[in-house]
Amino acid sequence: RLNADNARFLLLAVLIVLYMLCGAAVFSAIELPTEREAKERWEQRLENFTRRHNLSRAELRHFLREYEEASVAGIRVDDIRPRWDFTGAFYFVGTVVSTIGFGMTTPATVGGKIFLIFYGLIGCAGTILFFNLFLERLITVIAYVMKSCHERQLRRKGVLPHNGRRGSGTSEADSLVGWKPSVYYVMLILCVASLIISCCASAMYTPIEGWSYFDSLYFCFVAFSTIGFGDLVSSQNIKYESQGLYRFGNFVFILMGVCCIYSLFNVISIVIKQSINWILKKLACKCCHRCQRRLFRSRRNVVMPGNVRSRRNISVETDVVNESDTDGRRLSGEMISMKDFLASNKVSLAIMQKQLSETANAYPRQMSSNLKQNGFSGGVGALAIMNNRLAETSGDR
Repeated sequence: RLNADNARFLLLAVLIVLYMLCGAAVFSAIELPTEREAKERWEQRLENFTRRHNLSRAELRHFLREYEEASVAGIRVDDIRPRWDFTGAFYFVGTVVSTIGFGMTTPATVGGKIFLIFYGLIGCAGTILFFNLFLERLITVIAYVMKSCHERQLRRKGVLPHNGRRGSGTSEADSLVGWKPSVYYVMLILCVASLIISCCASAMYTPIEGWSYFDSLYFCFVAFSTIGFGDLVSSQNIKYESQGLYRFGNFVFILMGVCCIYSLFNVISIVIKQSINWILKKLACKCCHRCQRRLFRSRRNVVMPGNVRSRRNISVETDVVNESDTDGRRLSGEMISMKDFLASNKVSLAIMQKQLSETANAYPRQMSSNLKQNGFSGGVGALAIMNNRLAETSGDR
């Protein structure tokens, strides 16, 4: 039977595939009619152009293919800045290491392509490390601020003394040591921060680039999320008013936006993980009830010596002991010797002592809570950072 991690992985894969299928259906229904209309208009223009200038369709298509090759090399009809001067190359490497990859500038030489492979390998890894460190410090700051607000609320309610000394609220003060903010509060804060940065950046792009405000918001999401389609790219004109200031502002907004959206994606991934754990928990509860009913039906007529079957609260360890050879004979109704009976009782007493000791030390409860929190074995990278600094359920405050 698959373990819990494999079940979560398979469920997440199925949900992602279904999500992609739904997205493909929606985009196809929205964009396909517009694409067909544009294709019809373009075919009509080609037909009119060939008739007007007495050109064959093959010659015109050959000319358009040559222009497409020139466009890939950075040649446009309108005047734009050189793609491979120092500032253009710096903008390009910024899109490489940030994994945005707009696609409007690409290396055309073999040497440039080979260098890009090794340069991007190290640069992308270093930038991901930077994003993880930024995320760690951002969550630390947010947790510190929210903890301070939480302590202030407790002082207003009189649970904590105003002078910081422990009084009647010692248990509440002790609980603040391991206090963590709710993941939903952190997600709300990051959403607001990302929205503010996007709105401010769009207000800058709209008059300078000549885009509509909606197109500017669209560019901000595509760039900040490192999707990078390349249909809209900032800072590509040959000259701007206050060009140096605009390019600096463009760099700052893209850097802040990518960091905030990256952090927001990791928080949303934790929420998705909680949803998957909730679904699997519901499915497991139904399966457990069915298995218990089958087990009860299969064992209700079994003859067992003594009062072993009268105990209802049997741990997993006890069930493992009952699967021994001696207890196999007991479950089948076969008579056992006095030696086997005493040996099984000694094992049961040892397990009972162990359970009482663990219950007194609250060890099993701690282990179960840790297992509940680490739904994906603690996570990897940024997800592990989020798990270490955020509460796993909305009930944690």
